[in-house]
Order: sequence, then structure tokens, then C-alpha cells
Amino acid sequence: MRLNLRFSKSRCESNPLNSKIQSKKKKIWRRLAVAGVVLALLPLFAAGAARLLVVRSSLGKADAIVIMSGSATFRERAQHAAALFNEGRAPRIVLTNDHLKSSWSPEEQRNPYYYERSIDELHRAGVPDDSIAVIMSPIRSTYDEAVVLKDYSEANHLSSLLVVTSAYHSRRVFWTFGRVFAGSGKLIGIDPAEPRIESPGAATWWLHRLGWEMVPKEYAKILVYRWRY
Repeated sequence: MRLNLRFSKSRCESNPLNSKIQSKKKKIWRRLAVAGVVLALLPLFAAGAARLLVVRSSLGKADAIVIMSGSATFRERAQHAAALFNEGRAPRIVLTNDHLKSSWSPEEQRNPYYYERSIDELHRAGVPDDSIAVIMSPIRSTYDEAVVLKDYSEANHLSSLLVVTSAYHSRRVFWTFGRVFAGSGKLIGIDPAEPRIESPGAATWWLHRLGWEMVPKEYAKILVYRWRY
């Protein structure tokens, strides 16, 4: 009886079909283990990728604070610019105009432009109207903004600009201004708004639709700008 049992067991172990099944099971477990490690590391990788996009090179004082156009994050940009203004970092705030309209305003019975929404935010934060300027020249890209602002700074004898944009746009913006203002003798600083009101945080951006538009898309834009400009 014992001999038969041992013989049957050895036959099962040597069965090619059983060996294949065992091999497939091991492969499945290995893949599951790798997938588990990847999923565990994904939040860390995502946070690192987002933080890598953030650049800060601020100025103690500047001739003007510049708010870059951005309909999705106009509130946090305007509020951050107002905070810098109220700290006495610059005597004026300059906005660009991307000619995009916002949602319907019951108070005004129209769709205000986003630069108008930004001005409203500045007023609420205590920035007087005579310290706000809007460049009405049409812009379609960050590069256009930098060119328009260079012309504005030369026409108004501004020697330094402190640029405010969204955190995840700051690396590309700073690089673009460096290209456009090269050789101008003008000092450019950048002080991006921290993600709080509209932009998702670095640790959780991948859980938000806007985050996917801001972080992965920004890397694609950086590659395009490096190739194009």
C-alpha cells in the first residue's frame, strides 16, 4: 500500500502537465508581485514627476508682477500675485489676455473674459485698480506671452519682472522667458502659485482630471517647446 502511494505520487510529480501548471502559477504570482510593487510606487513616482515641473526663482523686488493667462487656475494665480503685491514686492501687476471667456455672470449678464475675472480677484484682495494693467494684444501661447511682455517691458522701461503662473507650468514658463529675454538685460524671476484652490496637489494630481491635463501634458509641451524654440 505504501509502495503504491509513493509510486503514484512520483508519477504525479513527473507529469509534464502538472509541471506546466506549476510553471504558469509561478509566472502569474511573479506578475502579480511586480504589479503590486508598481502600484505601491506609482504615487511616489507621480508626486516626483509633478514636483520636478516646479521651479522657483523669486526676486526680492521687481518693477512689475506678471500674471500668466490660465483659465483653469486664474483664481490661485491672481490671489498669489495679490499676496506678492501686498508684501510690497512690486508696485504694479500686469495681466495678459488670452481672449477666452468665462462662464455666465448673473451680475453682469454676460460671459466676462478671464482677465476680467482675475482683476475681480485682485480687487477682492485689496489691489487698487490704478496698480493693474492689462496687455490687450492677443496671445495664443506661453511663447506669445513672453514676446508681448518683452515688448511691454521695453515700452514701459521695466528692468525686472516677477512672473506668476501655476506651479506645474513654471519650468516651461521660466525656460521660455529665458529664451525670449536673452540679451535684453532685464531680470526675470518666477514665483509660482502653490496648488491649493484649483490645481491638485503633487501627491494626488493623478486622481484628478485636471491633474492629467496639467502634469503629463506639461511634459509633452516642454518637449515641443525645446524642439520648436
